[in-house]
Amino acid sequence: MNVAVLDVGKTNVKAVVVEGSSGREIDARTQPNVVRDDGPYPHYDVDGIFAFLLASLAELRAARGFEAIAITAHGASGVLLGEDGPVLPVLDYEHVYPEAVQAAYDAIRPPFEETFSPRLPGGLNLGAQLHFQKTLFPGAFERAGTVLTYPGYWAWRLTGIVSTEATSLGCHTDLWRPRERRFSGLADRLGIGDRLAPLRRCSDVLGPTTEAITARIGLSRPVPVHAGIHDSNASLLPHLLRREPPFAVVSTGTWVVSFAVGGSLAGLDPTRDTLANVDAFGRAVPSARFMGGREFERSTGGRGAATPTAIARVLRDRVLLTPGIVPGCGPFPNAVHRVVNAPGGLDPDEAFVAASLSAALTTKACLDLTGADGPVIVEGPFAGNRLYASALASAVGRIVLPVPGSTGTSAGAALLAVGTVPAATAGEEAAPGGLPGFEAYRTAWEAAAGVPSGSAPR
Repeated sequence: MNVAVLDVGKTNVKAVVVEGSSGREIDARTQPNVVRDDGPYPHYDVDGIFAFLLASLAELRAARGFEAIAITAHGASGVLLGEDGPVLPVLDYEHVYPEAVQAAYDAIRPPFEETFSPRLPGGLNLGAQLHFQKTLFPGAFERAGTVLTYPGYWAWRLTGIVSTEATSLGCHTDLWRPRERRFSGLADRLGIGDRLAPLRRCSDVLGPTTEAITARIGLSRPVPVHAGIHDSNASLLPHLLRREPPFAVVSTGTWVVSFAVGGSLAGLDPTRDTLANVDAFGRAVPSARFMGGREFERSTGGRGAATPTAIARVLRDRVLLTPGIVPGCGPFPNAVHRVVNAPGGLDPDEAFVAASLSAALTTKACLDLTGADGPVIVEGPFAGNRLYASALASAVGRIVLPVPGSTGTSAGAALLAVGTVPAATAGEEAAPGGLPGFEAYRTAWEAAAGVPSGSAPR
């Protein structure tokens, strides 16, 4: 059967039809996810997003047809729901709060050992968002009868049924105890313990589309809507169904999230953007992240290619882009970004090459921190970057398997409805040793990044 997937990413919003038997995206509509600056703080245009999604579903229904709807959305977002909708705009998680508000939140948040959720900038901890809203907008906060995680919000708009689910709660919210599979004490300290929507499995059918939604899409009858899943965990799901641990999945997009399936929670470092994500089965998975897609875009401006001439020059002259392009996150949160050994600047191809190598080496640092072993599967846009895959394979000393296609999130989310995983398709694998001169380059980059020589970056 065909499944319609609503994919609300931080950078782009998509409506996709996935063919269940093959797992292929057979049609899609996309628009940028633009943050609005009107209102009390920067926020997502949820009404605009929903209008786009419904219009896209109507087009996709006419062009392809579908029998179910699955939802995937970025993390670090939640909705305070009143009787008629959100009582406050849905915060952009990059908004930074006043220092006094941050200090007050630090005083009530649980320790890392309880939640495996590191303290992150702005609203990247959902608990910090809720605390900010409660502190500055107490009247509106009290009018919220229900608190939803982000996939659950979109499911509610389609079905009228409220829910939360563990993959979003386990995405550095400070609200979840992954080992115990229950809410943390922060929920009660924020006064929302009795307002968090009921927990559902991400694969659960919440209900059918409402009459109004069914008519607006042009469906002949209502279709089932599944509870939804955090986007990086959607990318992880097909591999959990296909492989035995140990292996790693690197989900790439605005964020590059590394999942070490079969890794260890023991080496996680809350100061270096490591955490325990929660997979579709509710299990803790050692993870590490950096804002790799954003960094790559800033470094390249969307231009350039990995030409042989540019690769040779960057490796020979050890042209380095050090961490810190997006400060405050990733395995090097305090690094100050520099461009090394390029006094005359970089042309677009050289910038592309240096950014690809920097992304690969930062990914390697993330994998080390999580205790990852076995093959490394790369999902999303970086899977199409052959230089990134080759550099990552050489850096970790293991096979890297790129998965073709722009994103793995839609295919993974569709599995919530289909239930059976199609046969894997992969691009050309990358093996260690494919880049002459890379070892000397890696040593120079790690020294510039502050990684102790000959050691994993713990």
